[in-house]
Amino acid sequence: MKVTVALMSTILLGAVAPVAAQTVADSTAIRQTALDYIQGWYEGNAERMERALHPQLAKRIVRSDPAGGASQLNHMGAAELVEGTRAGYGTRTPPEKRQSDVTVLDIFENAASVKVVASDWVDYLHMARVDDRWVIINVLWELKPEARKRR
Repeated sequence: MKVTVALMSTILLGAVAPVAAQTVADSTAIRQTALDYIQGWYEGNAERMERALHPQLAKRIVRSDPAGGASQLNHMGAAELVEGTRAGYGTRTPPEKRQSDVTVLDIFENAASVKVVASDWVDYLHMARVDDRWVIINVLWELKPEARKRR
């Protein structure tokens, strides 16, 4: 009986170990993709930003009219985001205000959800493993309340 339990434990641990290793490797790669995105923005590093994005990225925000008008969905694609990075818009954020907190919320197979808290906004990223690398497919973002007041 003890041999059977030991054998079963060994088999189960052997089956779980590759999954755990893959999850750690995936978490690391996903986190690095999110950091390439946000730190690339702050650094004005278009190559780093482009590496993080799928070419068909959709970055969106819902803007509400403070006067009570209809909400509007604003959209930005990968090319526009890379060009904004290259133009240095992110470099205008002073280094001491550059927040880049990354939280991997969930990973399932080839899909992941990640939260990035930046200086003036929060991004919710959807990532996918494409050709053995993690890239950002969708971003839904929202300005922080204090940043909304300044705009």
